[in-house]
Amino acid sequence: MLVDSHCHLDRLNLDLYPDGLGGAVEAAKSRGVKQMLCVCISEENRQQVVEIAQQFDGIFASVGIHPSDVMASAVDVDTLCEWSKADKVVALGETGLDYYYSAEKADIQKLSFVNHLKAGAKTQLPVIIHTRDAREDTISLMKEHACGEAAGVMHCFTESWEMAEQALDLNFYISISGIVTFKNAEALRDVTRKIPLDRLLVETDSPYLAPVPFRGKPNEPKYVREVAEYIAELRGISLEKLASITSENFNNLFLKNIG
Repeated sequence: MLVDSHCHLDRLNLDLYPDGLGGAVEAAKSRGVKQMLCVCISEENRQQVVEIAQQFDGIFASVGIHPSDVMASAVDVDTLCEWSKADKVVALGETGLDYYYSAEKADIQKLSFVNHLKAGAKTQLPVIIHTRDAREDTISLMKEHACGEAAGVMHCFTESWEMAEQALDLNFYISISGIVTFKNAEALRDVTRKIPLDRLLVETDSPYLAPVPFRGKPNEPKYVREVAEYIAELRGISLEKLASITSENFNNLFLKNIG
């Protein structure tokens, strides 16, 4: 069984599926992708993300505000905790810091990020972290506010091994997307070889970042298989073993309080 630990099902291109989202979900399941985490990025798409998770077996949801979607005032801790009470919500985020696209909002991003980390500690839910061009501030705020027990995941990781080590020391998992298959991603491949297997997750971040040989096309959860196959080869293990390990990791991180 494979798990897509981070996807945006509300944003998929469904032109190939007359049955709509159900067709895309079944296409993924036919390739062994039995579980998916549908990730929220804004207050506007929160309800749709939660409803998608509640509609399909094996799909779970997060709630939170992406750093690029933070508005003039950051969502507060109590609101995040209230959102997290919805059925099948297993995480907070994605949150974090993005100075590449939204550096002018750095201060409000920091406040939003801290509030998500505090809500994670309060609810004992893992936090999904996005970081770009903000290594020092991201790690600093994680060290100060992250809950070591609930922790979370550095999603779509493309940063240095030094940053990965610091996140691992804080009990975070590292999730690798289809970027690892890109021709210019040798540094990421080096990091991927070093991540402890019991802290590794795989994702698509669909509909973005489709792996080779689908690069440039809309991404889908079914392509997490290509990501997993590539990483398994990098690590010198079978696809079956990688699928088993990353599925167990997903369950340990996100589903430990379910049922």
